[in-house]
This record gives sequence, structure tokens and C-alpha cells, in this order.
Amino acid sequence: MIRASIDLGTNTCLLLVIEGDRVLHDESRVVRLGQDVAWTGRLHPEAMERARNCLQDYAQIASSLGVPAGDILAVATAQARDAADAKPFFNDLEQQLGLRFRILSGQEEARATFLGAAVPGSDPTRMVVMDIGGGSTELVAHTGGESLPIGAVKITEKFLHSDPVTDAEFWAAEDAIDREISKMTSWRKGLEVVGGRPEFTAVAGTAVTLAMLQMGLTEFKASDIDGFLITRGDAHRLVEELKWRTVEERKAMPGMEPKRADVILAGALIFWRALEVLDFPVARISTRGLRYGVLSGAL
Repeated sequence: MIRASIDLGTNTCLLLVIEGDRVLHDESRVVRLGQDVAWTGRLHPEAMERARNCLQDYAQIASSLGVPAGDILAVATAQARDAADAKPFFNDLEQQLGLRFRILSGQEEARATFLGAAVPGSDPTRMVVMDIGGGSTELVAHTGGESLPIGAVKITEKFLHSDPVTDAEFWAAEDAIDREISKMTSWRKGLEVVGGRPEFTAVAGTAVTLAMLQMGLTEFKASDIDGFLITRGDAHRLVEELKWRTVEERKAMPGMEPKRADVILAGALIFWRALEVLDFPVARISTRGLRYGVLSGAL
């Protein structure tokens, strides 16, 4: 049976089409639907148009592979939870494209991401999964977790305005991130008691981009990235490399997706601070995540 899912996030829009365990199509595009939502509380007209164009393409791709638009499991995340006009936008998408979106709560997003992140051979009872999105970051284990209101787009728009960023902007962003992640310290301590030493897994665009930067990959290849390890020291070094560069200079780095260059510093900062504050020495990278979890029956 051929199945398809769409994950429409604050920064990216992803399409997955599978038949059994075989991936027929797996694509990610930066649409930045969460543009300015942190300030205005509403979806930007240009962002809605970018998302609509992408979703029209995705609906056609899925249909060509045997999944009509109405059968695609489509979900939206932080930007849809935050924007006051999200519901009319998704109603229009259903009328225009036949796509029926489900707006996930933070807990639903965390659970589906956790189930989708597991790669063959993983022990779910020892996994801790982090998904850094554009508008939120999910941290979850098999015993539960939280969705934190920090994301690569949201932190960039709130704090990192200069190009390159100033020390004051950077420190303010780091402080805001640390305050949110520190809320998870009691949860983190409980993981050692429940399941022994946990294994930290990071999914989604920020984690994959950092792995590509670390390896110097110029083309995405899931088999090269899945299971790659980034240490806490590696993460700190990547943050420092990104901090002093302009956005244009970041775009030239091998492995950088140009449309992610303006928000990658914030994403990398969340990544590093999670490892530091929650005391994880290393992160295992997975190219899977929410779009897989949606098809696993998590919702």
C-alpha cells in the first residue's frame, strides 16, 4: 500500500511517499510559513503563497505515485498553533487542493516525532529525541517530553538582527534558549533512573545541516547522514564558526542549504545548548522524524 504524509512546519515543508518500507519520494523545501508570526501573530501573505505553491506541487507528486490529495496525511505544527488566521488558511487549502491538514498540539508533535525518528536497530526505551523546528523544539523520550517555544526562525526573528550578529544579540539568544531548556532538567535526571544511559538523537533540518557541515557534504544522502555523531564540542565549534560569518558567507559553506543560512545559527545554538544544559555528550543524527511518525500510526 502506498501512503504519503506532509509535514508543514514553521520553516520547511516535507513530503514523504512510501510503499511498505520502501521510500518512493522524500523531499524538503524551505517555505518559511512562520515568517513574522512571532511579531504579528498572523501568517504573512507571501509566506502563505510560498506554502500554497509548494503544497500544490506536492499534491501533484503524490497523486502521480498513487496517493490522491485527500488521502495524504497532512499535519502542521508551531506556526499553525501560533497564528490567529491559520484555520482560514487551511480551510482554503482543503477547498483549493483537497489537502486536509491536522494542526498538531505540542504533545502530539513530540510523540509523532519520537516514533518517526527511530532507525533500524534503535532501542526506543533508551532514545531521547530532539526536533529543532522553526517555531518550536520538541524533546521527548518514551516516558514523555515537552514542546518548547524556541525554534530557529523564532529565535532569529526575536534576537539575531545584525549581519553578522553582535555579541549582545548572541548572548541574549543564548540566555533565552537556556531558560527554556532548563525547564527540562528534572525530566532529564529521571531518564537515567528509568532506562539507564539514554541515547540522544537529533532530527530535522537543523541537525541534518549541521551533520552536512561537519562532514563537508555537498549533496544530501540519507545513508551518509543517518547515525552520524556530533559531539558537544563539535556543536560548540559549529556555533562559533557560524556566529562570525555573514549570511552570504554561510551560504558558501559546503553542506549549507542557502535558504537555511539566515536561521542556521539560531538552530545550531539550540542544538549546542540542549547538549550542554541537559548534559548529553553526543548526538546521533537521524534524517527521519515527524513525517515518518505520522505514517506510523502515532496520531
